[in-house]
Amino acid sequence: MKRGKNYIATLTKVEKGKLYSKEEGLALVKETARAKFDETVELVVHLNVDTKKADQQVRGAVVLPKGTGKVQKVLVIAKGDAQAAAKEAGADYVGDMDMIEKIEKEQWFDFDVMIATPDMMPALGKIGKILGPKGLMPNPKTGTVTTDTKKAVEEVKKGKVEYRADDYGNVAVILGKVSFDVNDLMANFNAIYNVLLKAKPSTVKGDYVKNVTLSSTMGPGIKLDHKSFDNQ
Repeated sequence: MKRGKNYIATLTKVEKGKLYSKEEGLALVKETARAKFDETVELVVHLNVDTKKADQQVRGAVVLPKGTGKVQKVLVIAKGDAQAAAKEAGADYVGDMDMIEKIEKEQWFDFDVMIATPDMMPALGKIGKILGPKGLMPNPKTGTVTTDTKKAVEEVKKGKVEYRADDYGNVAVILGKVSFDVNDLMANFNAIYNVLLKAKPSTVKGDYVKNVTLSSTMGPGIKLDHKSFDNQ
């Protein structure tokens, strides 16, 4: 892949083979972001897990204390009081079978997160093949299948992000925007990282965290010395 001059220039700021502290890494990810837009800062943690084993799947959600810097559009599939509570909490779209049919017939996906009450899951299961590949299927582990639609919507609007280890054990999570203050990015980093450490499956042998990398949307990867903060 041919890289632009700006990208090549930023590479000189990242010392090859060096493992940075999280403080250095967050400062550097801001410094190496050269795009004209407000780039997203992403954390990737490579875990020593085998997601093919049911007891080694790492998945959940966490509310970032400083938010994501992005306004999430929320669709709630519910009926009755749960539907009314979702509207009160600020859900962008609320409905039941009408919304499910809209997704199925019109391939409508003008939302980032879907929340559903348990009673609506059988109906949603019928379009699981549409929602699943897009990562939009509600799941109890991430708090998107719940009777408390008000709380669920409020958490997403405050900056709730989902995390999930892929087939290779990588967990990629948004930390915020390059425009965030380093202290705010640090607060979000600590919130996510601590949750991942607590999610360690009991069956994992050896080191749980293999490596940790930070990057901005268009910037280079910055590897961190995770052993310096694993026990903090």
